[in-house]
Amino acid sequence: MGEWQHGLCGCFDNFGICIITYFVPCVTAGRNAEAVGENCCLYGFLSMTCVGLWSMTMVRGKIRQAKGIEGSCIGDCILIMFCTLCTLVQEGQEVEGMTQQSIARE
Repeated sequence: MGEWQHGLCGCFDNFGICIITYFVPCVTAGRNAEAVGENCCLYGFLSMTCVGLWSMTMVRGKIRQAKGIEGSCIGDCILIMFCTLCTLVQEGQEVEGMTQQSIARE
């Protein structure tokens, strides 16, 4: 099984994603969703509502599945509840790595 490229507390590994997430987390949530085939605007909006926990958990699960990273829906949900910004940054860094890998293949 794979592992996350950056740890949960590796927020400053990519300062740009970190700053965007800190000030407008809905943008990072939308970008992460778009990277796994979901609607960017819809998921960015959902992340700001009471459905946000569910939507972010689903996106994190899809990222884990795409990268073969171990974990569970319950674990994702708990991380998002208590470390929302850190999980968004971690996912954003993973998604950026996925995008760079697909560009390199082309």
